[in-house]
Amino acid sequence: MPLASQPRPWRRFAALGDSFTEGLMDGLDAQQRHRGWADDVAVALARCAVDRGEPGIAYANLAVRGRLLTQVVDEQLPAVLALQPDLVSIAAGVNDTLRPHYDLDTVATSLERAARTVRSAGADVLLFAWGDPARRSAAMRPVRDRVRRFNSAVEAIADRYDCYLASFWLVAAFDDERLWDEDRLHLAPGGHRLAARTALAGLGLDDRDWRTPSVPGPRAGRMTQVRVHAHWARAHLAPWVVRRLRGESSGDRIPPKYPSWVSVTPAGIDAPTDLAGA
Repeated sequence: MPLASQPRPWRRFAALGDSFTEGLMDGLDAQQRHRGWADDVAVALARCAVDRGEPGIAYANLAVRGRLLTQVVDEQLPAVLALQPDLVSIAAGVNDTLRPHYDLDTVATSLERAARTVRSAGADVLLFAWGDPARRSAAMRPVRDRVRRFNSAVEAIADRYDCYLASFWLVAAFDDERLWDEDRLHLAPGGHRLAARTALAGLGLDDRDWRTPSVPGPRAGRMTQVRVHAHWARAHLAPWVVRRLRGESSGDRIPPKYPSWVSVTPAGIDAPTDLAGA
């Protein structure tokens, strides 16, 4: 079994991935950076460090929106290894399942290589098993089996390399539309808060009360739903299709928000730090 019940005194947390880990749709700070669940996890780890009598932790976030899993591993892994973290989260793979030419073996092999490399370097790894997209959208039913089979590969990798695992599959709490942005792909602020608890539970640092669904919001009428669907198709689906046809990514020319260590205390994310070398 993975190490989910055995938290450790982590001091250098690095997050790898795509828009989910970058924190898209979770608001912007003064430097126009999204917040996101990984920032929340960093603050929670800083609270644990303060409880141990330390000033906080070092945090890096190399995630870039639109990245496929192989791109995350090829582009972000070498940079994060140079930072010598003691905890690395790797959250990617959903973008791959949406592509017409999806190869599970290639994606799973890339993730396994990343987990093996990080573990061999002496750091712990947090992996992610994704939720069932068809629970919220009938249009996502064609990729349901892809996600399910990818999750099976993730679970096998977590077990083989003694990784921590955060699992969203069949968690009813995430069926609440209020947790999602209007683009239907990214989490809204409330969703990021719940994702942070999911990750912390995977690390053994939170209970599992987050699995309990909140009271559903009022259901929109039929005409309102038609207008919402039409707006989504114009504002989100059409641009996504155009980018695919052009071979472009939403993350082109977007740099990671924290490519090197920043210091984190229970009060939040601060500035570049030397905590990693302490």
